[in-house]
Amino acid sequence: MTVTYSSKVANATFLSFHRLLLRWRGSIYKLLYREFTLFALLYTILSLVYRLVLSEQQKRLFEKLSIYCDRYAEQIPVTFVLGFYVTLVVNRWWNQFVNLPWTDRLMFLISSCVQGKDEYGRLLRRTLVRYVNLTSLLIFRSVSTAVCKRFPTMDHVVEAGFMTPEERKVFENIRSPHLKYWIPVVWFSNLASKARQEGRIQDSIDLQNILNEMNLFRTWCATLFGYDWVGVPLVYTQVVTLAVYTFFFACLIGRQFLDPARGHAGHDLDLYIPVFTLLQFFFYCGWLKVAEQLINPFGEDDDDFEANWIIDRNLQVSLLAVDEMHMNLPHMTKDVYWNDSDARPPYTLAAADYCIPSFLGSTTDMGLSDILQLDECEISDCQLQQQEPISIRRQESVLGRVRRLLSVQEPPDLRHPRPVFKRHSSDAPSSFFLDFRGNPGSADIAPPSSLAIPPSSLDTLSTLREVNSNPPSPESSSSVVFPRLVVSPPLFNDVCHNESFGKNQNGLDHSPTDELPNMETTR
Repeated sequence: MTVTYSSKVANATFLSFHRLLLRWRGSIYKLLYREFTLFALLYTILSLVYRLVLSEQQKRLFEKLSIYCDRYAEQIPVTFVLGFYVTLVVNRWWNQFVNLPWTDRLMFLISSCVQGKDEYGRLLRRTLVRYVNLTSLLIFRSVSTAVCKRFPTMDHVVEAGFMTPEERKVFENIRSPHLKYWIPVVWFSNLASKARQEGRIQDSIDLQNILNEMNLFRTWCATLFGYDWVGVPLVYTQVVTLAVYTFFFACLIGRQFLDPARGHAGHDLDLYIPVFTLLQFFFYCGWLKVAEQLINPFGEDDDDFEANWIIDRNLQVSLLAVDEMHMNLPHMTKDVYWNDSDARPPYTLAAADYCIPSFLGSTTDMGLSDILQLDECEISDCQLQQQEPISIRRQESVLGRVRRLLSVQEPPDLRHPRPVFKRHSSDAPSSFFLDFRGNPGSADIAPPSSLAIPPSSLDTLSTLREVNSNPPSPESSSSVVFPRLVVSPPLFNDVCHNESFGKNQNGLDHSPTDELPNMETTR
């Protein structure tokens, strides 16, 4: 009987989880109250014996034993073995839930692919889904105690309608020492092949899809059988159980409050009630109880799977899908958004706050002005930077690499201006800088008068390409081959270009792919 509380924690409100602590069904209190009461009772008995029954000499021996148990009890690795064990058990529990056999996929295919609204077609479809449900029932009988109590013998299976008396005779005449849950699968496959030969299944692809889904259904059943057959190794379960109970047996003696007058270390107070020891027992033993409850989810605990409900649900919906709903379609009509290209379902007043605009990306709110934020002074800073000494630029290069390595953003005063295209090379002592002059000694390139974008913005939108340079001449002292940088201005479809777009004041013509005439190299 699975305990469902999802609706209680749908919203993270004040004390939302605290309300769950007051539940009894499926709670840790219901699982642990017997062990917790026994531990508290034994602790109280030992405390009374130490205080009222033992003589002075016996008290001294008990105090030594208590200190000894308290010292060495912490060496038991309870947290490690218990945490790993619970993690393993929870993973097994979830995998078994994922592999529960559901008939939905098969009943969809049978209802749509097995044709015929006559009595034989109806009988064919109902028989196929009955074999599917019989397969899951035989598996649940072998792994679930609740289902086994409901269907203890094959007579109960026949009486429930999952198997006919004739099918039971065939089932029992097949001699096999193994679990015979696979027999209905064989019946299903043969009957589906017969339906294909008779034309009830009109395409071999449909038959293949039905058989593939049946194989998947059989895999789910076999997985549950495998988990029931091969559990968590017994030695691991024994180690965890012994570790937990041995630890708290030592705590019964080692966590006793000793006489403060004796001056034992850590025994300055006599509180009578070991609050934190009781909490430790509650948490560790509660952790172990979680593993005990989840290690076999097909039992009769509060949080075990509802196997009987799954059987009832599968049979009811599968027969309904392949019989009454077979080709029983509602009349097609135009939907309410037939002539509406912008279909928007309405919201109630309670859900009005959830009507939000569509998310178009994190850069949607960025306009062109945000991208082209560049002062004219940055261009002059770029020109001044070319005149800096090589040692200063090399120091900034090293600092920039360190900042990139540490993912640290450069401060504004050390950040290079945007129109500067700088290339650092580990094997070259020099750097390249983009020059904003047409050629040495010539006038600056005039901005195009037909464009509203300033020159700095035009440079920002330009494309920087790196092309191979000419091989070095034999007279060159350096063996390093430096690349050439080519700037291509952007293409504007909505702006009329005139013939003077690429000409500077000296009448030089610069095409969009012309190379920059001056690339200064600093050595």
